[in-house]
Amino acid sequence: MADKKKKNLIPPKPPKNNYQIWLVIVLILLIVGLTYFNKNSSTIDITMKRFEKLMQDGDVKDVTLVKNKSIVEVTLTENALRKQRISDELNNRSPFSISQGPQYQITIFSPESFKEDLEEVQAKLDDNNPSKQLAVRVTERQDFGSWFLSWGFFFILVFGFLFLMRRMTGGGAGGQIFNIGKSRAALFDAENKVKITFNDVAGLDEAKEEVEEIVQFLKNPSKYTNLGGKIPKGALLVGPPGTGKTLLAKAVAGESGVPFFSLSGSDFVEMFVGVGAARVRDLFKQAKEKAPCIIFIDEVDAIGRSRGRGQMPGANDERENTLNSLLVEMDGFATDSGVIILAATNRPDVLDSALLRPGRFDRQISIDKPDIVGRETIFKVHLKPLKLSKDVSPKDLAAQTPGFAGAEIANVCNEAALIAARKDKKAVDMKDFEDAIDRVIGGLEKKNKIISPSEKKIVAYHEAGHAVAGWFLEHADPLVKVSIVPRGVAALGYAQYLPKEQFLHTTEQMVDEMCMALGGRAAEDIVFGKISTGALSDLERITKMAYSMVTIYGMNDVIGNLSFYDSKRSDYSFEKPYSDATAETIDKEVKKLIDMAYERTRQLLLDKRDELEILAQELLKKEILFQKDLERLIGQRPFDTETTYQKFTKKTEENGKVEGESSDEPPTDSAEEVKEETKS
Repeated sequence: MADKKKKNLIPPKPPKNNYQIWLVIVLILLIVGLTYFNKNSSTIDITMKRFEKLMQDGDVKDVTLVKNKSIVEVTLTENALRKQRISDELNNRSPFSISQGPQYQITIFSPESFKEDLEEVQAKLDDNNPSKQLAVRVTERQDFGSWFLSWGFFFILVFGFLFLMRRMTGGGAGGQIFNIGKSRAALFDAENKVKITFNDVAGLDEAKEEVEEIVQFLKNPSKYTNLGGKIPKGALLVGPPGTGKTLLAKAVAGESGVPFFSLSGSDFVEMFVGVGAARVRDLFKQAKEKAPCIIFIDEVDAIGRSRGRGQMPGANDERENTLNSLLVEMDGFATDSGVIILAATNRPDVLDSALLRPGRFDRQISIDKPDIVGRETIFKVHLKPLKLSKDVSPKDLAAQTPGFAGAEIANVCNEAALIAARKDKKAVDMKDFEDAIDRVIGGLEKKNKIISPSEKKIVAYHEAGHAVAGWFLEHADPLVKVSIVPRGVAALGYAQYLPKEQFLHTTEQMVDEMCMALGGRAAEDIVFGKISTGALSDLERITKMAYSMVTIYGMNDVIGNLSFYDSKRSDYSFEKPYSDATAETIDKEVKKLIDMAYERTRQLLLDKRDELEILAQELLKKEILFQKDLERLIGQRPFDTETTYQKFTKKTEENGKVEGESSDEPPTDSAEEVKEETKS
């Protein structure tokens, strides 16, 4: 503890000066200065005739002949520099060389010819002209600026290259050119341990049991090896986005107490050939040195896609080489025990079959979206840090968020806290959570969106048509809320339903869902005698559903018990698994199915025209209606079927009463029983 305190007392090192930038600035200034102040660039070229005129005016002070450059430099007198014409001419060229000189230069063919010309000019001058007695100085000069621009620039490039190479070879893996084949995995060990545990993971009970056993393998291997068992090579976490795959891996890192290597599948991908395979080998080399340990590869489908898929042969050679190296390291001749692989993906259908076989990934752990029981436990975890009012119920929140994943539930809790803070509340109440759920489902509320009364009326009857159709269809999902408040980009209203927690759907259920989706279009047709574009999302949904019933699930008498769905089809397959005649039949049957559902919905709304009118008018007044409002306006649903939430609540209350009467112990949770009933 004392050592740790001493380490904490050590002041952090100040950031290093970025001297490379200063070096570049100095070099740029040097090049600019040598170019700008160079005598050759500051002097003005003149002709021999102009030089003769200067001699006649007595403006020449000194003449220097540079033999090795075949030029003559002319320096003017102080009186000449005061002349307006010469002063303006020199200032336009280089103001820094006016007083020092030389100011002009003459290009000559040979020193002898210039001397002869100079003698002829001086012979014509008066004896009183000071230029008559000028003597020519002869010299040779090496211009450092020209040399620097030619050879010095080359030396700077060489120096810069050597400097960069030295920088690249020093330091850890990352952007360094000589360490490009090193692994980019982040190592978590005793010094920087992950603080997340299994207590922070909710709603994934079955998956937690699987990975907890892997942790026990590492903590107490003799318990299993004494019976002849072997530690599993790897486990693959499979599930939709946001269900908690990475969170579960973090919990494994926090619970295992062994070195944990974490990286993404994209970390193996590089523009250089062979880098991915080299990084795989380096990763397993480090892991074997620290065994027993765990390697976690997130989004493993970045390198684990099926080999041979692609439009052009050889297009994926680098990725396939990386995958081949990973396959050999996971289960090859030189494979050592003590290294367990955890991987996560939401695209298991594209993974190579060699990667999925036992011996590499012995276990495939499916992490699906939580049911109502799982959502309740997830809400309890995310509600702990919030200041809640007494009316907040995790059970009610779980019922209002069907199909939500763990990440979406966390987002709802955070949005609710932000909404409550925006309204200056001291605690988060149920209304804030309802607004947050609406925000996540429908998008941001557009309070300032201008809608004409005629459009608002169409939206009200459209949503009322959905509500009435769903209310009087036996197999349709029960309504939770219907709203005509504009939300999102183009949503002028929406209806929220509570789907049943079920895994199998019958033909009657799917047809009722199609009829409920067509309720908005049918209501517009009945009330206004014309239709609008507001049913776009509804039509898209029922079209996909109808084609699925005919081509995938075999729910059509004409097509029969055939399924044209191929779960292992290639991403670049353009061939249909049926003929053109079958395609025409499919289109006809889908059209007939949708027309039948539409006529059925239209007849239902004609029979319930009074209820449709009541709901639409109430929506125009209140804009939002809940399930209790529908019960008050048009009566109870004419069906005795209970929702999963009602069954769950009822069963929990019954168990609490029975256990409360038999003993003084608190009632036990009946979540497992409800989950088993839901699955059956």
